[in-house]
Amino acid sequence: MQENKTFKERIRFPIPTRELERRWKLVRAAMKKQGIDLLLMHNDNQFLGGYVRYFIDIPAEHAYAVSVLFPVDDEMTTIFHAAAANPSPPAWSVRGIKTRLSAPYLPTLHYTNTFEAQEMVKVIKDRKDKKVGLVGLGLISTVMYKYLQDNLPGVELVDASDLVDEIKAVKSEDELTFIRESARIHDAFASAMPSIIRPGAYEYEIRTEIVRLLENLGSEEQLVMMGSAPHGTPTPHLDTFFHNRQIQKGDQVMVMVEANGPGGYYSELVRTWCLGEPSPELLALWEMSKKIQHYGAGLLKPGAKPAEIISKVNNVMAENGFPAEGRLFGHGQGYDLVERPALVPLETLELKANMVLALHPILANEKAFTFCCDDYLITENGAERLQKSPQEIVIL
Repeated sequence: MQENKTFKERIRFPIPTRELERRWKLVRAAMKKQGIDLLLMHNDNQFLGGYVRYFIDIPAEHAYAVSVLFPVDDEMTTIFHAAAANPSPPAWSVRGIKTRLSAPYLPTLHYTNTFEAQEMVKVIKDRKDKKVGLVGLGLISTVMYKYLQDNLPGVELVDASDLVDEIKAVKSEDELTFIRESARIHDAFASAMPSIIRPGAYEYEIRTEIVRLLENLGSEEQLVMMGSAPHGTPTPHLDTFFHNRQIQKGDQVMVMVEANGPGGYYSELVRTWCLGEPSPELLALWEMSKKIQHYGAGLLKPGAKPAEIISKVNNVMAENGFPAEGRLFGHGQGYDLVERPALVPLETLELKANMVLALHPILANEKAFTFCCDDYLITENGAERLQKSPQEIVIL
């Protein structure tokens, strides 16, 4: 068939249809238990917009929002930005989608703010749904939520994030194949760094070479944060806007890559390279960060509670003279760069086998800054580190 030929030609790493069908089946069973007629999700990026991709294997990109309506008893409806007469995505690319709707909405054009919601209301009214679950409520705009409330009298709107998150967080064997490949391309970045880092290069030039390598290996999006600093001073951890420093002899260079690999699955890796001997302070902090990461990894077991894990980790931090983690010691990864379960006090999901978490204890003092970051797969027997890169400061 022509459609099959185009699909294979245009989509580099599709998720197997059997995997999509597995997800749909599990989600629909959970919906039936909670009496939910339809799920609604709305994403506008890949980094923190994995719900849409989880259901249709097509990402939202570049702040152009995509909405998916997932019924308990029928195939899906999608809403993409496009002319109504020219629905997107292409017909040859879809699986499990019955209706493709489009509208010319853009968040910067305020008079289009309700265009998506108008289409949603039509679908929900036509189906006569009574209970609609919103997935990722924080990703749905105020305007959209208000329009749904105002125009769906008699329809109960509920937060269904937990329903999907509990399923999405546990990876199948198909998913783990892609996740291992994502970890592998992060190892490839690390192994290439000795040929990329050089005195005289600007940080943005280093970043560009890393991104090119990752994309050639199958990555679609990359968050590369990095910094360089002279011997004996803290290495900054900076966004791309600030990557304009020129690297000098004797510098230390820290790079964090959080990229999705083939199929859209994220992992992350942080290492430090030195163009000369590292300072004693840097070496000491690195060894402590690695020690704390290993301690945290030892707590990653089925049935463990994230709130208890972070409490224990913070006790170890305090015992070694460091402040408690005030942001995020570790978190799940998959279609989202950061997804549940997160190792924070408010997390309610218990750990299960086949969850994947990144651990990154960040340590700093007046002379050094570093952290050791890797991904771990939870198994019935404990945690397996997915990256193979040596956990060491690399001297160039």
